[in-house]
Amino acid sequence: MTLEGILPILKPKGMTSHDVVAKARRHLGIKRIGHTGTLDPEVTGVLPLCIGRATRMVEYIQDLPKEYLATMVFGLATDTEDMSGTVLEEQDYVTLEKDRVLEVIHSFRGEISQVPPMYSAVKVDGKRLYELARSGVEVERKARQVTIYEIELMELDLEKRHPEIRFRVLCSKGTYIRTLCVDIGKALGVPAVMKELIRSSSGKIGLQACVKLEDLPRLREENQLDRHIISADQAVDHLPAVTLSEQFAVFALQGRKVRIFEAPLVSRGDQGLDTPAEDGGLYRIYGPSSLFIGLFQWNDNERLLVPVKVFS
Repeated sequence: MTLEGILPILKPKGMTSHDVVAKARRHLGIKRIGHTGTLDPEVTGVLPLCIGRATRMVEYIQDLPKEYLATMVFGLATDTEDMSGTVLEEQDYVTLEKDRVLEVIHSFRGEISQVPPMYSAVKVDGKRLYELARSGVEVERKARQVTIYEIELMELDLEKRHPEIRFRVLCSKGTYIRTLCVDIGKALGVPAVMKELIRSSSGKIGLQACVKLEDLPRLREENQLDRHIISADQAVDHLPAVTLSEQFAVFALQGRKVRIFEAPLVSRGDQGLDTPAEDGGLYRIYGPSSLFIGLFQWNDNERLLVPVKVFS
């Protein structure tokens, strides 16, 4: 059986996302695999792998919100903004009040500005920032806007010499949790670093759906891998759906633009609503018998569904 779809992997500590892809290729005997968002080597958690034609969905899955469980330490600052780096500053003893910590953490909800850390994969003049950082070069980085949808304090230990807190955060693509920890510290007037990070979900894919890398050979041998595969259209079910008649579905399957004189009715999943498609909107397109055809964009001016990604 040909594997195709999204396979959520529980990324272990000490491996890059590229390492995980390479190992999955060997275990599965499949060349066409891509991940949906880099995790640092010391970060664990949800790393969805797109297999086969599902690699064409990477950009849409990457754009979905991510949830993280983070532990941070106050009283230390490092060059990498986490515990793996060189200590740049250390305070002997830090005193913090719970109410003030809560107030500051909640103040980060909404759209915030972040400056990417030097130890990151952002490119400046064609070079990765971490490559420059390892060469001892620090460059000016442009701040970028990211969104913190939810943030909540889960645990705190303020009695330690260097207090620690653990929090959950739901955020937009491109958010650096290391930098968020540093910025929380700055708002409290003390240096801070990230101690531990777990990605607990990517879009709707949570930890409970993930497979361990070391289990892949056994699951392949037992023909059980398909039980853990999420179909390409399921992985982007945040996009509204349009179901075409058999005649129009034939055109769509051929990768042709589909002219429809009235805006097609759009189903928005569990909301139970059928509304006309909006101009410029991206839609999952289905034919009869729930056949997933691909992603199309509605052009209201010309009354056309324009192919973006055709699958079937």
